Amino acid sequence: MKAVLSVIAAFVLILGAPLSVIVLVTTVGSPAVAEEHRIVTCEGALPATGDWRAPYESAYTVTSGFGHRFHPIHKEWRLHAGVDLVSQPPGGKVVAASAGTVTAAQFSSGGGNTVTIEHGGGISTRYLHLAHPSSLSVGDQVHIGQQVGIEGSTGDSTGSHLHFEVHSGGEPIDPVPFMLERGAPLNGVAVTPSPPPWEGSLPPWVPELPEDGEGGLGFELPPAGEPRQDSLQNPPLTIPPQIRSLYEAAAAEHNIPWTLLAGIGMAETAHGRNIATSSAGAQGLMQFMPATFAAYGIDGDGDGIADIHNDADSIFSAGNYLLAAGLTNGPQGVRDALFAYNHADWYVNDVLHYAHAYGGGLVVGSPVHCEGGTGNPDLPPVTSERVRTMLEFAAAQDGDAYILGATGPDAWDCSSLTQTAMAAIGISAPRTAQAQRDWLASGNGFRVPVDQAQPGDLFFFDSYLGPHTIGHVGFVWDPTTLTSIEAANPTKGVGFFGYQHALDNNIFEIWRLGNISDNPTPQH
Repeated sequence: MKAVLSVIAAFVLILGAPLSVIVLVTTVGSPAVAEEHRIVTCEGALPATGDWRAPYESAYTVTSGFGHRFHPIHKEWRLHAGVDLVSQPPGGKVVAASAGTVTAAQFSSGGGNTVTIEHGGGISTRYLHLAHPSSLSVGDQVHIGQQVGIEGSTGDSTGSHLHFEVHSGGEPIDPVPFMLERGAPLNGVAVTPSPPPWEGSLPPWVPELPEDGEGGLGFELPPAGEPRQDSLQNPPLTIPPQIRSLYEAAAAEHNIPWTLLAGIGMAETAHGRNIATSSAGAQGLMQFMPATFAAYGIDGDGDGIADIHNDADSIFSAGNYLLAAGLTNGPQGVRDALFAYNHADWYVNDVLHYAHAYGGGLVVGSPVHCEGGTGNPDLPPVTSERVRTMLEFAAAQDGDAYILGATGPDAWDCSSLTQTAMAAIGISAPRTAQAQRDWLASGNGFRVPVDQAQPGDLFFFDSYLGPHTIGHVGFVWDPTTLTSIEAANPTKGVGFFGYQHALDNNIFEIWRLGNISDNPTPQH
């Protein structure tokens, strides 16, 4: 039977838009357009980036939602005052969804082993059916992510799970929209451990980031592994002051750890002490092959010339090349970028050994990494109704502040806004702009030409991380006027702007989200 193309058109009028913009959302697809495909997951777990997080570190499924349901044990209709979550595998660690004070830690016939945490402002959370009595006591102060207990099946329960409740003013409310509004959607995705505040967490965000930067996440340089070679015989040398200043200037330009550039400089030429052309033809302080420098060489000292033998140009170009090779794609991305620089495992470990000897550092990027691809053009596009929901959420944040690293509810950076808008329709995306683009390209969406953009498409372009790395993301609002809804920068905040200014960037791409979903529909 021939596929019949259907055109679904929905007019979305969102109050508060400039000039009372009316957006026409048109989705063209096959009869499978209503089918929700499961999301393509990526490496790693999402970090907790705000004051709230999911009550698990492991992946989990949502098995029953908030509302009245027929009780499986008592065989009568009752209010199910929370959501039921099952860790993968079952029996996982249960953690505090936010910091607070324990107000109850007890056993009840219905809830089994239960812990209640007061978070202030009349908000409390409850954790039921824990496997064992919690080690927490009334009055204990807990930090976000602190262990509350182990998932179990105590009390009135038919299997291992966590019954998770949120109370406001003493009354139970639906945890799903509550957590979503706080940047912690209950979408089943694993969330990395939250370190105790006294141990220190990742720096809030690198202060040198420019004001129009994305912010978002960071991760520490990975440790050196085995094998190592030259670093076993050659200890890290002192860095000449003028060379260190260039490492630091290039690192500030590219927002990468200066110690990583120093590690390469030590491994290649001992910071310029052995600067002769190599037997393979590599030249300059950072030992570029001429062909590679022709592609990635940049003018580091501002004299208008990119010179392979100029120390500043060589060091700045090394940072440019590392970003182009995927440095920000998690710890493995660091190793992959160094391997691209010199194809040897021992070289990667030598550089990381030297980098840590000089102090290590934070890489601005997402620890969750998707292998980029070309997307899936056969994937049904996200439906018009779901586009409407995303855009309504984004537009509702009009006038909010832009703060690097913020995840709502009153301040955002570019990728936290798009991430949370997608979470509003049950889709979990990575945290940073580059990672979101690669996640779409890995099979959760498909690229479309600029002149075929539709409302709800995501646009990406390079910004503060250099010409080979995506640093900004926003939603297409009205493609006829190139209008966007986005968290632009600290000066503009969140609002309706435009993307015409970025069309001539080295990277400018538009991607359409597929009709995908994280979890099966909860059973009530």
